[in-house]
Amino acid sequence: MFEEVRMVSAPSPLLIAKGKDDIFLLPKMANRHGLIAGATGTGKTVTLRVLAEQFSKIGVPIFMADVKGDLSGLPFPGGENPKVAERVSQLGLKEFKFENYPVTFWDVFGEQGHPVRTTVSEMGPLLLSRILGLNEIQSGVLSLTFKIADESGLLLLDLKDLHAMAQFVGDNAGQFKTQYGNISAASIGAIQRNLLTLDEQGGEKYFGEPALNMEDLMQTGSDGKGMINILTADKLMQSPRIYATFLLWLLSELFERLPEVGDPEKPHLVFFFDEAHLLFEDVPKALEEKIEQVVRLIRSKGVGVYFITQNPLDLPETVLGQLGNRVQHALRAFTPKDQKSVKVAAETFRVNPKLNVVKAITELGVGEALVSVLDEKGTPTVVERALVYPPHSRLSPLTPEERNRLVRQSVLYGHYEKIVDRESAYEKLKAKTEQTKREPREEAVQKRRTAEPKSQAEQLLGAAVKSAAHAIGSQLGRQIIRGVLGSILGGTGRR
Repeated sequence: MFEEVRMVSAPSPLLIAKGKDDIFLLPKMANRHGLIAGATGTGKTVTLRVLAEQFSKIGVPIFMADVKGDLSGLPFPGGENPKVAERVSQLGLKEFKFENYPVTFWDVFGEQGHPVRTTVSEMGPLLLSRILGLNEIQSGVLSLTFKIADESGLLLLDLKDLHAMAQFVGDNAGQFKTQYGNISAASIGAIQRNLLTLDEQGGEKYFGEPALNMEDLMQTGSDGKGMINILTADKLMQSPRIYATFLLWLLSELFERLPEVGDPEKPHLVFFFDEAHLLFEDVPKALEEKIEQVVRLIRSKGVGVYFITQNPLDLPETVLGQLGNRVQHALRAFTPKDQKSVKVAAETFRVNPKLNVVKAITELGVGEALVSVLDEKGTPTVVERALVYPPHSRLSPLTPEERNRLVRQSVLYGHYEKIVDRESAYEKLKAKTEQTKREPREEAVQKRRTAEPKSQAEQLLGAAVKSAAHAIGSQLGRQIIRGVLGSILGGTGRR
């Protein structure tokens, strides 16, 4: 698949906004990542949609979460929204036409799209600790639990596997003490309690098989447009930490599984990370470093990452510095803290001597933005005040019937909907526990049988055998006796 992508001729620049002149995003620089920022209601979601449409047109697959239900109309052409018509007229777009785009819907809960899940092992202890809200000591015990499972050949696929494994480690902490050190019962208890909380939040839906195959995100439609993968996230957003960690897992998996490609003519995939501030709230240092590493290195895998957030300051400087393509919508400046944020946001752009960026950020209208992209040499262009181009797809969300029909028409329908529950840690540990309980009972039964006096029938049979052995001396008699003994003892006599 990757060879086919590399053979395609260089795609045309992507038209995204109009300032003094048209502003294009260069596909070859699109994997240098980007930022869409601005206050609520300033046009971030429409900008995200416009970028997704432009990438899809040149055959680049997209992944994005729909946290408010605003993006589901992408499979249908637009035309129903008067504001779009107004923007078309305002920009003088004579050849503008409405279009639809290929879309695959995903949903962790399997209600509004194909179920998307991973296994506990693939998620790993670091990200699971984040989901469970564990402290450093508890995270260490969870890591040991994973290590013991690996060394014992016990698969951790779903949450019941992790429940069973944590209980096993806690019950046998003494035998692991020499090799791994003390395993606190309090930490095991905390892990188990947080797993129960995760269960109550629908955690059994997140983990299991079939796990998501990353190749299924990197497809094109029958018309050659890149597939737009939409994760329905309105329900998932009720647990913001799980939402952020789940998307980070997706990003990490792409990083781990995709080959190095350097700087391709266009990205192999563009990943939009909406509500990106959730990713960095109360994040442990070890996880923050992992995020920074993934963002820095995943561009060489041909993946562009675009963060969507209200304020650029929501992101660490080490991450913000890697985002070369930027669209900044309006920010509010009602308080001293807001004013400071506006000033810092303005300083992240390459200076335009003809534009007061600090003032402009607070004056921008809906759908208007400050835009800076990377040029052919990878240098940020001078920031410009511009109008974002209108989207070509339908702005209004799909009806439940429309969405359900599209999901059922998908080539993936039926694969992820069928849950697989193969033998893993839970089943093996359960069988081991039952065997341990059964062995003493069986031993006790055997001892009672040995100690019990023989029944009258058994005594009579024994006497008859002895009598026959003494009375019968012929070869035929001896064969009959071996036959009888063989039948009683379960053996076979030699004839």
